Amino acid sequence: MSVIVFAEHAQGVFKKKSHEAVQYASRIAAAMGTTVTAVAVGTVGNDELQSLGAFGAAKVLHVADARLDGFSSRPYAKVVVAAAQQEGAKVIVCLHDTTGRAVAPRVAARLRAGMVGGAIADPVTDGGFTVKKGVFSGKAFANVSISTDVKVITLMPNTFQVTKGEGSASVEALSVSFDDKDFAVQVKEVTKASGSVPLSEAELVVSGGRGLKGPENWGLIENLAAELGAATACSRPVADSHWRPHHEHVGQTGGTIRPNLYIAAGISGAIQHLAGVNGSKTIVVINKDPEAPFFKAADYGVLGDVFEVLPRLTEAVKKFKASH
Repeated sequence: MSVIVFAEHAQGVFKKKSHEAVQYASRIAAAMGTTVTAVAVGTVGNDELQSLGAFGAAKVLHVADARLDGFSSRPYAKVVVAAAQQEGAKVIVCLHDTTGRAVAPRVAARLRAGMVGGAIADPVTDGGFTVKKGVFSGKAFANVSISTDVKVITLMPNTFQVTKGEGSASVEALSVSFDDKDFAVQVKEVTKASGSVPLSEAELVVSGGRGLKGPENWGLIENLAAELGAATACSRPVADSHWRPHHEHVGQTGGTIRPNLYIAAGISGAIQHLAGVNGSKTIVVINKDPEAPFFKAADYGVLGDVFEVLPRLTEAVKKFKASH
């Protein structure tokens, strides 16, 4: 009766968000008096699979079918369902990202399970099973009770700190039969975003909006991000104007991030943008408009021109790093 967690990897390497999901599942398993079984698909080395044990997995079920190296929700869901049925799982955890949002509903439908998407806290299991999630674009919270025998949860990435422990998971091959329909939709090409810090994994993010006035000024954002070791992001108008690539767009129609620090420069803070960033632990807003809505959501606000504030802030970070 293991807790199942679908562990995503990128080119054979498990990312921080997958470690977070495994650790989240391990806390659920501990409350239920059971263990965690991770599920992995595609080409992954045995050592990498075993490494999930340091984050709470007792066992890893692996389907080493090379066709699964390209994402397809139907066969992925079939693998997770097969693992859940083999292990007699009552709780299944996926990530609340592009992959998880496609796979988890299929799994829930096949297992006739209740599902909560975008969990932001450990489930409360005293007298039931209740999961907390954000609603109304993060402006409120809902505590959702799941009463079905099998339960599916998607975890919002960057909700919890990840702590690596000791241990190594055992690895077993999982046999799953596929048919041609499972691969009717195929990924033909994957273009990876460049940059040293993936936005979805970043704990520090520096973001810019139309207040930068043009792509030629984006160096102000990049310079501060480089000094902080942060990822860069942008508002939708910036991406729509092709100043920045669309994968950097965060907001209701873009990516959702939950970094420890989000610095927004020249962004007014419309509700659509806030929906993608209001899970950030600390928000710093730099804007010369005192009426900018973002100031109401900010933990810290700097009323000033981004062309003056950003260079001074970057220089201050440089001096701080030099003295420590």
